[in-house]
Amino acid sequence: MSGILQGKVALVTGASSGIGEATARTLAAEGAKVAIAARRTDRLEALRAELEAGGATVLVLPLDVGDEQAVHAAVASTVETLGSLDILVNSAGLMLLGPVEGADTTDWTRMMDVNVLGLMYMTHAALPHLLRSRGTVVQISSIAARVVGRGSAAYNASKFAVNGFSEGLRQEVTERGVRVVMIEPGTVETELRDHITHAPSKAAIQERVTKIRQLQSADIAEAVRYAVTAPEHATVNEIFIRPTDQA
Repeated sequence: MSGILQGKVALVTGASSGIGEATARTLAAEGAKVAIAARRTDRLEALRAELEAGGATVLVLPLDVGDEQAVHAAVASTVETLGSLDILVNSAGLMLLGPVEGADTTDWTRMMDVNVLGLMYMTHAALPHLLRSRGTVVQISSIAARVVGRGSAAYNASKFAVNGFSEGLRQEVTERGVRVVMIEPGTVETELRDHITHAPSKAAIQERVTKIRQLQSADIAEAVRYAVTAPEHATVNEIFIRPTDQA
């Protein structure tokens, strides 16, 4: 398999569906070896079969990004099996909307464990390898890191944290050749909102999205491809992409 990423190794979290799955396809199509990580291994195996049929080299990593030891093991397995690590795409995420008053705070814990700590653990584990390869870390953030909405305070907090962490990291490593990219999608047609436990919030967002042409996961994967294939002297630090219809 040839392409602009021939010889590169990418690790993509949240690869069992949505943006992560589409990103794995896109990077593999550009010639990268891909390690695909998520909890739903049956979906990962199906994706591996598809990509290998197209000539890609694929490693399946069963992974809960909130488990720091498992994260370090996954990164180590990627480097040992595929030879290096050049691109990390942190796509694993949860969106559990609802008001602060009366909230089920276990939703907050779940989101912070995945959206913030999981992303931080992955970045921390991958960083020594990315420094060696002068690689790229891509953080899938959200419009929620820019636009605060009623009923999404905790989700907003998690995505503001992602952006703050990522900008701090960028300042630490940019002069050492590591590129840090934040991609902030608006409404994307994925399974993300299926996990919402607060029924009124789930109903409200389901109603809103019927009124617009949503982004597709492939649109965000294309933004990732653009960022990671930029010339080495140029960093696309931030991409804010939303549906044309989204106010």
